[in-house]
Amino acid sequence: MTSSISLTIRDFRPEDAGAVAAAHRAEREHLVLSAEALAWQNAQPSPEEHFRTFVAELDGRVVGAVRCGVVLGTTTEGVGYANGSVLPAFRRRGAATALLAAAERHLTGHGVTELHTWVDDEPASLAFATASGYRLGRAMQFAGRDLTLPLPPAPVLPAGVELRPAADWAAAPHPVFLVEADAVLDEPGSEVPMDAVEYEDWLRCDWTRPDRDLALSVVAVVDGEPAAFSMAQTDGVDRYWSAFTACRREFRGRGLTKSAKLESLRLAVAAGYRRAYTSNDTTNGPMLAINAWLGYERCAGERKGIKRLERPAGREA
Repeated sequence: MTSSISLTIRDFRPEDAGAVAAAHRAEREHLVLSAEALAWQNAQPSPEEHFRTFVAELDGRVVGAVRCGVVLGTTTEGVGYANGSVLPAFRRRGAATALLAAAERHLTGHGVTELHTWVDDEPASLAFATASGYRLGRAMQFAGRDLTLPLPPAPVLPAGVELRPAADWAAAPHPVFLVEADAVLDEPGSEVPMDAVEYEDWLRCDWTRPDRDLALSVVAVVDGEPAAFSMAQTDGVDRYWSAFTACRREFRGRGLTKSAKLESLRLAVAAGYRRAYTSNDTTNGPMLAINAWLGYERCAGERKGIKRLERPAGREA
């Protein structure tokens, strides 16, 4: 007797957050994402990003999801993203294909002609991406660290430099935003220039995330001015994620990001976190060297997939 499987693709509901987070993290210990952060992300207004999460149900069980939207912060038009995952036990049943198709339909309706996705750097995932029409691009490396092991000693800070928690700027973070807006202009490996990052978008999408821990995030200040930072996100239990480490270009070469990232890890240890994870473009030699010095070891990788999308028939260019 042949059993039929009922596959449904629908919009995210708040009660899906736990199942979607579980699918995202399955066999990916290096990904730190809480159900709370997912629910928050889907509750945010996004009139320009057109953010949407599609959920896959197999016989009534949530087995995967894809989060998609228009890339903000760039003058390049028509670029979108779609990042998804399906529980390992439910793969090869059409869920991933249907989720990507739903994301593509949604985004082409909002002018997206080039879609970017991240793909686990392992044979089955890479084969699925290429079979789905994605061209493989740059590579990212994930690395992990056991926080119960000793950290390296802190280097001596240059004169005029101090390390402060990002929480000091909680009410007025614009000076911290300026560090990121400058640093992303030459982020290694980026296919899309992030040359139009808006403060309000940064506040909404990054600074106010519920899993962003401003007490563990560290800002390096030079003569009273934020010059570099290491931002932290956590699962609220025992895992820490280095969200972004950045330095304004005029302050590079002084060891500021190295000191900020080490101090953030030291604070994470004191707060009881036991595992730390980070990621870098494989061409980012300086940050890879810093992470090696901090004791991180490679644990996984992923590749960027890029696909050209056709506008719907009859839609104006």
